[in-house]
Amino acid sequence: MKGIIAGQTPTVNDTCTDCGSFVDIGAVIDEQDTVLELQFTGGEAENEAAKMVERAQTRFRHTQASVTRGETGVTLKLVFDVSVEKMIFQLENGL
Repeated sequence: MKGIIAGQTPTVNDTCTDCGSFVDIGAVIDEQDTVLELQFTGGEAENEAAKMVERAQTRFRHTQASVTRGETGVTLKLVFDVSVEKMIFQLENGL
């Protein structure tokens, strides 16, 4: 632990007395953050949105989806059951 602290830059203030650090996961993940909005533009916007809906509902079967067509493209709104599903989906799909 001393070696880790010595190797840190002077701007890091690691005062944790345990080995490593921890964070209350509730401070990082908002349990109400279940909505993901995506914008698609171009000639394939609707097809891309439909593929994303299929991916989301295949991975998390209770996901609700709505597609709104606008002047500049398509807006996809995915509503996941719980916030961790949204996070996993974003990570798996590079969003």
